[in-house]
Amino acid sequence: MPGTEQAPQPGQLSIVETSSEGIRILTLAGEIDDDTGETLRQALDLSAIPRPRLVIDMRQVTFMDSTGINILITAHQSATDAGGWIRLAAPTSPVLRIIQIVGLDTLIDCRPTLREALRPEPREQ
Repeated sequence: MPGTEQAPQPGQLSIVETSSEGIRILTLAGEIDDDTGETLRQALDLSAIPRPRLVIDMRQVTFMDSTGINILITAHQSATDAGGWIRLAAPTSPVLRIIQIVGLDTLIDCRPTLREALRPEPREQ
């Protein structure tokens, strides 16, 4: 049907980019692994963005392995080095479990909803 998005097939990752009040939002759907990692790595290239502010909406991510963890760590380091930040929004239960097991939530701010991830910190207002 025209105008409708289909869910990615198993083993695929789709990324939709939008923005809200100067914050770049990447909405991911599917799996993040060795086969799809390059797609995410390219979407997270922050090299041309001064002081990047990025929210990664993970509500539709069904699986993430160490490939995704490593890509997110690299993107976080790039954003921080450029004076910006990355936040993860609404990871699914299986993905949140992996994030917590490896301690990624202690490095990258992880919020339960997209709305909360987009909310500015008091010092940002």
